[in-house]
Amino acid sequence: MRTLYPVVWLLCMLIGMSVTQAETRQTDATDLHIETVKSGFAQSLGYVELPGGDILITERNGQLKRLTPNGLVVSILGTPKTVFQEGQGGLLDIALAHDFTSTRRIYLSYAAADERGQAGTEVVMATLSKDVLIDSKVIFSALPKRGGGRHFGSRLLVTDQHLFITLGDRGHRERAQFTEDHLGTLVRLNHDGSVPDTNPFTNTSTEQPEVFSYGHRNTQGIALDNNGTRIWTHEHGPQGGDELNIIESGGNYGWPTVTYGVNYGLGTQIGEGTAKTGMRQPVYYWDPSIAPSGMIMVDSTQFPMWQGDLLLGSLKFGRLVRLELNQGEVIHEERMLDGQFGRIRDVIQANDGSILLLTDRRNGSLLRLTLSL
Repeated sequence: MRTLYPVVWLLCMLIGMSVTQAETRQTDATDLHIETVKSGFAQSLGYVELPGGDILITERNGQLKRLTPNGLVVSILGTPKTVFQEGQGGLLDIALAHDFTSTRRIYLSYAAADERGQAGTEVVMATLSKDVLIDSKVIFSALPKRGGGRHFGSRLLVTDQHLFITLGDRGHRERAQFTEDHLGTLVRLNHDGSVPDTNPFTNTSTEQPEVFSYGHRNTQGIALDNNGTRIWTHEHGPQGGDELNIIESGGNYGWPTVTYGVNYGLGTQIGEGTAKTGMRQPVYYWDPSIAPSGMIMVDSTQFPMWQGDLLLGSLKFGRLVRLELNQGEVIHEERMLDGQFGRIRDVIQANDGSILLLTDRRNGSLLRLTLSL
């Protein structure tokens, strides 16, 4: 019988079945069952589950893949042709429109270069027709475009009324304190890409009306709380000083005037210290940095012990981080997995209530977390 195993493996691969591996890990409150659903993704940065269970996964190289429930991987045609792949650039995040079930609309964020080779974050809205994106329209382009491959953001959050787009400072830290451009800001749009009348900077001629908050270095996680009332973000600090924030309209989150991080390799102070009147303090910060990545707030009945907790990835340590909250404050942090699966790039809650993790490797994997029975 042992000689049949390679044959069975080959048959599974040929018909598109996912040959899974599973492990168990102990956490503070429970044991987790961790299943490798599928491997072979090229430095994937974002993903989303469709209503029928298929998963769309972005790859830094500009490819968009569809993973079926039986493990078949299909390439989606019609992705943006202007994807800039230097440094941290590439095809970044993906989100479903609020009315996806009727319109099949999705949003994609990506780094895009102009004719001079200057790059910035853009967002396209398109319709998913079978395995082709049609009716694509760029609904946002961060200005100005800049040289280099650093700090594009970009995470997408769709709420009942708005689309939020996180942006980085593109390595031009001083611009994060200005609202005349989009660098180092959080942008809020209507679902069609228009600007909400209630945005904080719509009544001036010099500021960008899309800006909702500013003073951000490089925001890599965004989540709506389970009550639909608060928006949580986290952003990379320099050497130390990764931040968790609650976003308020028009808020200035300090970078680079105030930060809990220091200059790389030098340990010298950046800006004016850690606090200044008129600038928001983080709810929580990490020193040393963990390089936080995609984030959710758990509301799954599969994980009753984690209800209302934030889950986020750590790129630096390859960990899954859980933050227990009480009245808007972090009262406990748990770090799980400890690098056994590589860098955790993104976290989502699946339709069935399980937790899906995306690892950031040249041969990246999709992992599924359930409770160990």
